[in-house]
Amino acid sequence: MARLRALPLADFDPALRTTLGPAADADPQGLGLLRVFAQRPELARAFLAFRSELTARSDLPPRLLELVRLRVAFHNQCRSCMALRTAGGAADGVTEALVCSLERPAEAPDLTEAEKAALTYADLLATDHLAVDDAVFDRLRLHFGEPQIVELGVALAVFIGFGRLSATWDLVDDLPERFHDRDAPVTPWGDGTVVADHR
Repeated sequence: MARLRALPLADFDPALRTTLGPAADADPQGLGLLRVFAQRPELARAFLAFRSELTARSDLPPRLLELVRLRVAFHNQCRSCMALRTAGGAADGVTEALVCSLERPAEAPDLTEAEKAALTYADLLATDHLAVDDAVFDRLRLHFGEPQIVELGVALAVFIGFGRLSATWDLVDDLPERFHDRDAPVTPWGDGTVVADHR
């Protein structure tokens, strides 16, 4: 059971529901931590505006962002993050077969060298940030300009911070059954049982 009250969509502030749009009505499971965040609708709207701005002005492929998001979700053990798939990532080629490559990204033949470099940065930032050294940035610079590296870092900070927050809130009640076991680590790769993210 969630540690904080997850509001049903019917109880969301009207302005927040307007911000979310009609897609949220079709599949409220895809709201993730917003179900709890909705208790502070003004903060939820600010968060959504920030995320929307990041997405609208992104210079990174949605596929790359979805891959690093899911890898960070694994390290965070954020079940609601792992269960969700973004529409942008799916439209840019993130299939469940590709998600399975995240189990061993360094060995995955279907990941590009740029994706592997970004995933290495994501792994270190999520698990041992002080181990990020010049070599990590040198590898990133082979594939990305500095503005893209800045964007990647900001995206990873959002994924790590809000993913950890969501994990502590324990938002698993409405997720597919495989994400309910709180005593064992889970992965975003596996049986393909996921929900759509409407944010």
